[in-house]
Amino acid sequence: MKIEFLGHSSFLISTSQGTKIITDPFDPAGYPGQLNYGVYSEPVDVVTVSHDHADHAGVKVLKGSPVVIKGEGKFAAKDAQFLGVGTYHDDARGAKRGKNTVFVISADGLRVAHMGDLGHVLTADQAAEIGNVDVILVPVGGYFTIDAAQADEVASQLDANIVIPMHYKTAKCNFPIAGVDEFLKGKTNVVRTGGSVFEIDRESLPAGRQVVVLEPAL
Repeated sequence: MKIEFLGHSSFLISTSQGTKIITDPFDPAGYPGQLNYGVYSEPVDVVTVSHDHADHAGVKVLKGSPVVIKGEGKFAAKDAQFLGVGTYHDDARGAKRGKNTVFVISADGLRVAHMGDLGHVLTADQAAEIGNVDVILVPVGGYFTIDAAQADEVASQLDANIVIPMHYKTAKCNFPIAGVDEFLKGKTNVVRTGGSVFEIDRESLPAGRQVVVLEPAL
């Protein structure tokens, strides 16, 4: 499996059979001057959308005719399975910013959890429904989502082997959120790839928890 960080909370996940899955595509036009990443220009097969904000639901900017997966439940497309688990975009059961869906993508013998704009530490029931995962794509910037400390706790709740941070401030994101360095403070198990792509298979999973920092491709 190949995981490419496109920017913000959007990743391109390519399976060994060539299926292309995009998580939470952003529409730069939704936040002029604030979200300045580019648009992915190749056709994709499947899109997951955690919630309907423009920086996560820009399906209309994508090419091709992808299957769009939203909401809670079990789904299948191509060679991948998807589990949507209901959570919230805030710490007030959605009263501030609404609902959020965590998606677990299963393919190539791996379970990858995309946490969307999770706004709280998981309940025991939510963690049990999601189950243990191999890779977690987790927001770390705070303010609109969980912060660095909460992201650590969520990664532990799901016993993730690999933690890939997302939804943090960069040169192309001017939202009032923290940068990734806040999340990395005090950690010794950090791999900075220097690029946007990370390849993983069952055999190469680390024994302990590892943080992998990817550079935005767009």
